[in-house]
Amino acid sequence: MIRVGLVDDHILVRAGLKQYLGEQVDLRVTGEASNGKEALELARGGEVDVLLMDLSMPDQSGVDALAAIKARFPDLPVLILSGYPEQHYATSLLKQGASGYLNKECDPDEIIQAIRTVSRGRKYITPAVAELLASGLGTPLEKQPHELLSDREFQVFLRLAKGETVGTVADSMALSVKTVSTYRTRVMAKLNLATNSDLTYYALKNGLIQ
Repeated sequence: MIRVGLVDDHILVRAGLKQYLGEQVDLRVTGEASNGKEALELARGGEVDVLLMDLSMPDQSGVDALAAIKARFPDLPVLILSGYPEQHYATSLLKQGASGYLNKECDPDEIIQAIRTVSRGRKYITPAVAELLASGLGTPLEKQPHELLSDREFQVFLRLAKGETVGTVADSMALSVKTVSTYRTRVMAKLNLATNSDLTYYALKNGLIQ
């Protein structure tokens, strides 16, 4: 029996997934969470074999939640199920430890297959993500500017783009204000932007935030 934890801030989404997964003889939903903090508590409880997690959540994004979970529980498979297209996040999250990335428009049977695959300690790579990974073997000049950010720079970028202050970001990520300011400076330089408003516009234009 594969024990699954569902992480999504929409109750109806969780209810639908729970009902569908419950129809599988080898799957059982043993926990639910509506944000990143609760997701970490699920992992800490030790009652799940796979976390199925959305990216867009209140308080803490799935990007930050993934980093926190993998730092403490590196062997726990985390499967991302997101409304964002693969090209925006998939390769970055796989590098950060995600076991797979699925778009919410995928066939429901693919979710079942993915859960079974990652529960065995393997990565689940869709054809779309495989193509992105293959194209990533090209030169950095072929990438979008935000794809050149480090994992930590990308996390800071997303928080600032959503309107958080440097101080708030520092508190949330357990970093000093000086360190976050340094990351902000690097992000601005790499994206060739000048203000936080520019960051927000860039993120919205590229579908990185809603």
